[in-house]
Amino acid sequence: AVGGSGKTADLTQSEVLVLMCIGYFQPITRAELSSFFGKEISRDFIGHLRGAGLIASGPRSPTPGAPYTYVTTKEFLLEFGLDTLRDLPDFEALEDAGLLSKERLLAGDIPIAIGGVLEEDDEIEGCDLDVRSEVPE
Repeated sequence: AVGGSGKTADLTQSEVLVLMCIGYFQPITRAELSSFFGKEISRDFIGHLRGAGLIASGPRSPTPGAPYTYVTTKEFLLEFGLDTLRDLPDFEALEDAGLLSKERLLAGDIPIAIGGVLEEDDEIEGCDLDVRSEVPE
C-alpha cells in the first residue's frame, strides 16, 4: 500500500520495479539492476530516482571498477508507508511462491526480460501494477 506524500502516484511501473529490486537487494549496482531486467538501466533513470530522493549512493562495490551501489532512503520508506525495510513483503515467501528470486533474476530468467535501455519513462512489459492511480490524501 502506498502511504506517503503522494509522489509514488507519479511513478511508472518500471520505476516501482527498480525501487523494489533496490529495496530487496541493496546495496546494488546499476549493472546488477540491468541484469535483473534484461536491459540497461540508464544513468538518467537512476538520476531521476535519486532526484526524487527515493534512492541514494551506497558503498562502492568490491567488483572491478568499484561501481557505485544504490540504497533506498527514508523518503522511500515514507512514500511506500513503511517504517523499516523489514516491513517489505517477506522475500522468502515471494521466492517460495515463485514470484521473486535474485539468482533467477541475475541469470536473466525472468518473465519480463526485454532488450534495450530502460529510460525513466519506459514501461516494463508484462507488469500490470497500477501505480499512477489517484492516492487518497
